[in-house]
Amino acid sequence: MRLEGKCAVVTGAGRGIGKAIAEKFLREGAEVLICDLGPERLEAARKELAALGTVHREVADVTSREAVEHLVGRAKEELGRIDVLANNAGISRFEPFLEITDTNWDDTLAINLKGVFLCSQVVAREMKNQGSGAIVNMGSTNGILGEEGLAHYNASKAGVILLTKTMAIELAPYNVRVNSVCPGFILTELQIESGMSEETIREYTSLIPLNRYGRVEEVANAFAFLACDEASFITGTELVVDGGQTCRE
Repeated sequence: MRLEGKCAVVTGAGRGIGKAIAEKFLREGAEVLICDLGPERLEAARKELAALGTVHREVADVTSREAVEHLVGRAKEELGRIDVLANNAGISRFEPFLEITDTNWDDTLAINLKGVFLCSQVVAREMKNQGSGAIVNMGSTNGILGEEGLAHYNASKAGVILLTKTMAIELAPYNVRVNSVCPGFILTELQIESGMSEETIREYTSLIPLNRYGRVEEVANAFAFLACDEASFITGTELVVDGGQTCRE
């Protein structure tokens, strides 16, 4: 129960990795507020997770400061305080660089990077006042090494990694730690539903030294570690969860 007595907010928690993070936090003893854009998906996740502990829900658009401030206000009402923020909300679109539209570029940067900035800034102000806190951001190995067809996604995740480091420096005096988790190829519900073929999955996993794809709970484990007091001297780093893929040239 490494998060016993902690109160956490998890964005993008309606499904996939976000829901797995919320589940892990609950299993570790935290009280959790989950948010997502889809009300039905969010409520289904809340009902499923409620068997593990106290779960609150709030529909929120992380790209809107007004919505984020409302979310944090609701979190304070329901939880009393915010000890942990897991910035997981994000999108990804495969498109050749020469075909990326302004809309898709703006949407990707808004959700993946601006959303992290807004949620972190508003929550960090609360953490500063209480004198403690842990923020864990969703990065990606795509923020470390490039991958074709994902220029906008790669740029957003590189931004998250360096934003994390800068936040860590500036928030350290207030005893607020900030880290990122950088997953490699994690097979999620969304990828399966999007029609990712078995052949594509095999191609990806052939590049991974551990010779398999990652699981959502393995990313959630990394979030829980960085959020808990066992990581009390860790800030400003990126924890890579990729089965060794980025070790290769």
